Amino acid sequence: MTKPCRVIEIWGTPRARGERYGAAAQGEIRAGVGHYLKQMAQTGLSESGMAELAQGYLPIIENFDAGHVEEMRGIAAGADVPLAHVLLMNARTELLKMAKLPQLRAALELERGADGCSTIIVQPERAAEGRLIHAHNWDWKATCADTCVVLRIRNDDGPDILTFTEAGGLARFGFNAAGIAITGNYLECERDYTQLGVPLALLRRKVLQEANPSLAFAAAYVPAKSASNNLAISHAESGVVHDLECAPDETFVVEPVDGLLVHTNHWLSPIALGKFREPGIVDSPCSFWREQRARRLLQDVAKIGVEDVRRVLLDDLGAPLSICVPPRASNVTGRTATVASLIMRPALGEMEIAMMPSEGGRYVRYTLADESARAAEPQAANG
Repeated sequence: MTKPCRVIEIWGTPRARGERYGAAAQGEIRAGVGHYLKQMAQTGLSESGMAELAQGYLPIIENFDAGHVEEMRGIAAGADVPLAHVLLMNARTELLKMAKLPQLRAALELERGADGCSTIIVQPERAAEGRLIHAHNWDWKATCADTCVVLRIRNDDGPDILTFTEAGGLARFGFNAAGIAITGNYLECERDYTQLGVPLALLRRKVLQEANPSLAFAAAYVPAKSASNNLAISHAESGVVHDLECAPDETFVVEPVDGLLVHTNHWLSPIALGKFREPGIVDSPCSFWREQRARRLLQDVAKIGVEDVRRVLLDDLGAPLSICVPPRASNVTGRTATVASLIMRPALGEMEIAMMPSEGGRYVRYTLADESARAAEPQAANG
């Protein structure tokens, strides 16, 4: 059974935070980088070629947030790895997709449609306990289950953050002390990778650095992106939820219906659907199934509780193309699965995570407060 994520707490200046992070997660960082270097080597791209691509991203990231670059330099120093390796963990999709050289065409296909994912957000008025629930299943390379960590970030210049991420990444999914939470789902359109934009992982970190929900919204909405992505942002105190369907140069906002938001890997905005075709369905044909299945399981629940959300996240009807994906062969990731299932209640400062839930991984509770992770419920993730 996959082990629960370790908690790593970091503090100080961006450089100091990075050094503490890199030193604490050296093993996971090196293992995670190894997965992606191996994938890139299969396409004929050398490690030095990847480093060249990574260096090209530095000015874009520095213009977006110089502190992010400084923190990544610290991670590299702490883990004793090249900066390019840390850049790879924070811009893996972009680095593969933006490649223009002929030998990288296979990498473009390997990354196409890679991230599955299902997001569920229950607004306070619909929640059994009157508190917002923000939940997510992350579908990706099964091998990544052993290289993820939970970061507890103590900030001197912004709210503290609790985030789940691949080791070496600045953030993936999480929430902050101001009650702002974010998750992301893969989307595709024909405008993808026609321009350079801010890496998506860093957009998520930027959102979590904001204490004001409107500034968090702007942090996701305004910057240019390299590729499409769905960013779901919630605010615990107000109950406001914004779902941003982002194309590289345009963003569309989808609002919850009857206190509930469900999003998978296809466009929902009618305006977006009038502008784009849906190329991602070729590699993610279950997206419509997962979205409608989740809605149907929750539509008749008057007041939705954590247990109701957990049952949906663990639903395996239609497996292997189900909401909870068991490990299976994939021409996209080699071996894919629901790597992690997360349930966040930012108002309580807590996050539950089950690693490899289809294999019986238990939900483990993590908190923004300084305490050890512990079992969330005496219930196995497979029911």
